[in-house]
Amino acid sequence: MLEFRYDTQLLIEGEGLDEDVITDYITENLKGDCLLAVGDEDMIKIHFHTNEPWDLLKYAATLGEIYDIVVEDMDRQARGLHG
Repeated sequence: MLEFRYDTQLLIEGEGLDEDVITDYITENLKGDCLLAVGDEDMIKIHFHTNEPWDLLKYAATLGEIYDIVVEDMDRQARGLHG
């Protein structure tokens, strides 16, 4: 069984985005692992394993427009089922 079930990925389009600030917020306030937040001040791609993907989406929506949202259930994938 996985500690963090959902592989959550999304793009944030906004202004003045800072990948270090975003990384720090997620690390300090959300439970998960395998965090990647990369991009520039206009676009950030986030990848994060968590059990509460809705918390990540809620936070990301405060930063700008979110899209290309993918939430995959890694537990189902590990059992050979579609995520």
